[in-house]
Order: sequence, then C-alpha cells, then structure tokens
Amino acid sequence: TLLCFLGFFLATTGKEETSAVENNPSRAPQGKPGERSSVFYSAGQFFFEYLVVVSLKKTSDGRYEPKITYQFPKRENLLKGQKEEEERLLQAIPLFCFPDGNNWAPVTEFTSETFSFVLTNVDGSRKIGYCRRLLPSGRGVRLPEVFCIISCLGCFGLFSKILDEVEKRRQISMAVIYPFMQGLRESLFPAPGKTVTIKSFIPESGTEFIELTRPVDAHLEHVEFQALLQRLSPQLILHIFASAVLERRLIFLAEELSVLSQCIHAVAALLYPFTWAHTYIPVVPECLLDTVCCPTPFMVGIQLRHLEKVLDQPMEEALIVDLCKGKILQAVGDEEEILPTKLQNEMLMSLNRHNNNNNEHTPEQVNALVSEAFVQFFVRMVGHYASHIKWSRNGSGTFQERAFCKAIASKTNRKFVKKFVKTNMFSLFIEEAEKSRIPQEGKR
Repeated sequence: TLLCFLGFFLATTGKEETSAVENNPSRAPQGKPGERSSVFYSAGQFFFEYLVVVSLKKTSDGRYEPKITYQFPKRENLLKGQKEEEERLLQAIPLFCFPDGNNWAPVTEFTSETFSFVLTNVDGSRKIGYCRRLLPSGRGVRLPEVFCIISCLGCFGLFSKILDEVEKRRQISMAVIYPFMQGLRESLFPAPGKTVTIKSFIPESGTEFIELTRPVDAHLEHVEFQALLQRLSPQLILHIFASAVLERRLIFLAEELSVLSQCIHAVAALLYPFTWAHTYIPVVPECLLDTVCCPTPFMVGIQLRHLEKVLDQPMEEALIVDLCKGKILQAVGDEEEILPTKLQNEMLMSLNRHNNNNNEHTPEQVNALVSEAFVQFFVRMVGHYASHIKWSRNGSGTFQERAFCKAIASKTNRKFVKKFVKTNMFSLFIEEAEKSRIPQEGKR
C-alpha cells in the first residue's frame, strides 16, 4: 500500500543520506569527525516536535487500524513544503506505533511497554519516536493506545522518564497531560550532565517539580548496553559487532518491541565513533517484512511471530539473531574470523569481566565500560588516520589510504583494516575528517 511504501521511505537511510550530505556540504554535521548525527545532541533545542496519541479504530471488515486521535501541538501557517513533510510524518507514525499488524482484540489487562523507532527523511535528517503503549484506565475490555513523542533528540532514558509522567497523568485524565507537555515544550533541552526542572500541577496532588537530567556522555544517551548483555553472550555480541563493522545484513528477532528497539540501538552504538549509514529499522512493521530482501546492508528488528514469513523471503546472506533464546539462527559462517584474534580476545575478556560484576555497576557505568572496550578497538585499528591526511595550502585534506594501511605493522590487523576502509561508515568518517581542516603537526 501507499502507506507502507511511505513508511519504508521514511524509515530507511543509506545512499540517499550519503548523497544528501555530499551534494550539500553546508548540511554536513559539525563536531567530531564521523559524528554525523550530532544534531541529536544539541542543547537548547525544543524537547519534542509532537506528542501524538495513536488508537486502534475498527474498520468495516472487522479489523483494527491504528489512527492518530490526538496531536499536540497543532501546526498552523505552514509553508507548502513543510505541510507535505508533516503529512508524510503523521501518516507513517501509526504504522510504527502498532507494527504488530491488525491482530488485536480488546483486553482487560495489558502490561505497558516502552519502545522507540527512527524515521529518516530523504535529506538524511532523523526523527525518533518514543512510544509508551498502555491500556487506558477503566472497566471492562479496552484496546491499548500509544503515546508517541516525536523528537530529533536522542536520549532514551530521559524520554522514558517523560513517558512515565505521561502514563501517570493518563490514569487520571487526558486533560492533565497537556499542561505538562506544554511546560516541557517551553523548556530548552539541557546540555550533557545538566538538569531541567518542569513545574506541573496535578489535581489532588498539587504542584510537582519533575527533574530531567541528561547523561554526561552525549553519545551514550540513547543506549542501554545492559539489554544486550542480558540476552547475548559476549562471544555472540562480538560476532554481531564483526558483521556490523563490515556493514552486512543483520536481522534481530524478539517478541517484545522494547527488547528489539533497546538491543538494536545498543548494537548500532557499538560502532561509535562511526555511524551505521544504511537501512535501520529497530521495529519493522508487518507490511514491510520484505525489507529483508534488500540486497544492500540493513539492521532491522522483527517480531518473533513473523520468523516463518521472514525465512520464506528470497533473502541474500544475513545474520539472524534470536534475542529471546540468545542464539544465532543463521550466519554467514566467518564471523569468528573477521576481527583480529588478539584484539577479539581482549574485548572478550573485557565483556566477561563486566558480566561477572554486573550487579555492581549502574546502567551508566555499564554503558561507559562497554563503550570504552569497543572505542579502544577502533583506536588500535585506525587511530592513526589523522597522520595520513595530506593538507593542501587551501586547507582541504586528502586521505592517503595506501600509506595508512601500510603503516599497520600486524598482518592480521592490516587484513581487517583493508576491508574496513571500504565501508560506507569509514568513508563518511574520513570525509568529515578531510573537512575539519586541522592540519596535523608537521603536515601542510
């Protein structure tokens, strides 16, 4: 359907994103080389663009279709292009709030769940949908509804806390939600490590002050490595990382939307300071399952109930990971040989050390420890890239790939790097480095 195609168009990234940056250098994000999604972490922006409520409405054939039943704020006086973009966005949202399809029935009990999705426009700009699916208070059978906050800011923990407040107010009255969201909209997104206080009045409870704090490490704001470590062994995590580093096709399976979105965000974060620059759909709606037929790299999450449908698709080689059973269902076969053995063993020791002490660390400490192990891998492998950018007198840089690879003493390390330099993520990283115009010592 047109809606499904639209959802896919908005949820994919890759060649279009690359060309958008290449054709319009002024769009290239600022910040560290390779940190192309730095827009996600800008302080001083609005917290969110929209809060929408998505409800299930019965169709003439007896099925249920997700529809937006409330939008805050309502946008007026938009230019034609802005209006078209807003309509595309609002059309795609319901599909991702209820990606499980139309097989719903009213229920009396439902455990609320939190998940997120990413929409990527053709110009490369990204928006995140933070979702809380819950059952409205009341008696008798009811249908779940989704409160979805659309923002260009990546901070899962912070938005999860906002959704806690939304859910608490929803149990009182819908009318209590909007003053809170208005207060949030009038507040500016804090800098890393800083706190913003939202004042909110709740009938019978009085005025409340809600503190929202950003983590100090901006690049870990949208990450919960604990979710990955609880479901997969360190060895399997390294196999997944190896596949992602070479930009292969990765399919993750789980029944819970929260597990899919958390784990896929965590896998993408393992690549820091590089960025996954291909199709990226943490939760694939049922009508987009043929995404797995894509011949280009992708990283997608699919509900376990659709496994047979996925396996029936004419797929090219892909790594398929069952997050519920903690095992790989399908592999290319060389995953253990991609990373240099010595570094692979060091990373394995680091992850095992964490696993043996996982009750002693806070989620923030887990994030920092895991991220450090993978960042050090990249430092050891390609950390010398800056000394192989030749600078011209006009300030433009040219990366000397051959000399860069030749400078690696270890044969096994060089073998890996020769493959890695051919990836899109490395190319984009180097493009940004060549634009940074910071000549290294002794270089012109």
